[in-house]
Amino acid sequence: MRRLALFLVLLSTAGQTAALSTTERRIVRAIDARQDAAIALLAETVDVASATENHAGVREAGRIYARELEKIGFETRWADLPAEVGRAGHLVAERRGGKGRRLLLIGHLDTVLQGERFRRDGDRAYGSGASDMKGGNLIVVEALRALHAAGALEDRRITVVFTGDEEDPGTLPLASRKPLIEAARDSDVALAFEGASPGVAVVGRRGIGFWRLHVRGEQAHSSGIFREERGYGAIFEAARILDRFREELREPNLTYNPSVIVGGTDVNYDSGRKAGAALGKTNVIPREVRVEGDVRYLSQAQFESARAKMTAIVADSLPRTSATLEIEQEYPAMAPTDANRSVLAVLDAVSRDLGRGPIRAQDPAERGAGDISFVCDGPRLACLDGLGAMGDQDHAPGEYADLASLPMLTKRAALLMYRLTR
Repeated sequence: MRRLALFLVLLSTAGQTAALSTTERRIVRAIDARQDAAIALLAETVDVASATENHAGVREAGRIYARELEKIGFETRWADLPAEVGRAGHLVAERRGGKGRRLLLIGHLDTVLQGERFRRDGDRAYGSGASDMKGGNLIVVEALRALHAAGALEDRRITVVFTGDEEDPGTLPLASRKPLIEAARDSDVALAFEGASPGVAVVGRRGIGFWRLHVRGEQAHSSGIFREERGYGAIFEAARILDRFREELREPNLTYNPSVIVGGTDVNYDSGRKAGAALGKTNVIPREVRVEGDVRYLSQAQFESARAKMTAIVADSLPRTSATLEIEQEYPAMAPTDANRSVLAVLDAVSRDLGRGPIRAQDPAERGAGDISFVCDGPRLACLDGLGAMGDQDHAPGEYADLASLPMLTKRAALLMYRLTR
């Protein structure tokens, strides 16, 4: 019985590798040979505290990846940012060549939390950023290392950008993303290594913006509310606006969340801290309400349409009230395109050839905003995301990466890069 089981495993493995070329089989073997070394590198990077605000830690994480990439022929540099951006900067690594499609590989060095050191428990690697996204960065480095070992990087143009502030780009995101945007101009395909989910990859991500609503009413004795000369007060007007948002803006891939509201007679609200206080008496018509929230959308056209509808709702004021609305974009959308789907088709073929089954497009509503959106907001660049590590508890204590899936994900990424650059 044991011999039969062993025979079936060997038969299955042979079937999986039969679809791979000689070079691709060398790439797979190189990844298998470094499993322990790859986990050691993950541990080294996780043990570097690199929350976005910890500029020294972000740079130290970048130094480790630069060291590894330089070993396989990449030229590296640190892209400093203007002082007013208030962020650490980004790691940029390049190999120059003239053959095949030019790749841009995107990761990030910063984490939301820090301080939880690497700890292994079976197939789980715990620690701050283990999954998001030092596990994803590891896949980039180890996939490139395997390509190098197989001689598959020669005369290929590949740029790696690990940003230092993906988790919080601050108030000047376009200025912070300038090095990434510049790298994209000299690329044909962008691959991003945010967390993977079984059986899917990302051809579209929603953009994100924020909105601020400031409502005013006439302060007066509460017995006069609803009368023509006193009106409805600021709180009823805010409720009208929010309820019409809820009823009239609903459409696929568009969400709009009022996350904080403060209202009364006297209101103090600090937009930077997202905190406030209000004073009001039950016998007084409230004078002021402030609301803040976010909006998420799958295309620029969808954002513009939502903004127009929200503005019209706000302008349709109840008697003796008024309101102003500010809406701004933070991250652009990564709209699904045929070019993106063509890269997904390559990944799907790689997955099948590795015996791992099909890969389909993930619902954009299941993903948040990401760095890739800054370079994939149009049809020129083919883009794919969700190629990083599998795990859980991202942005929370107890974050972990799934070590059992790392070799497969690394092989998948390496063969995707290989086939895209042939």
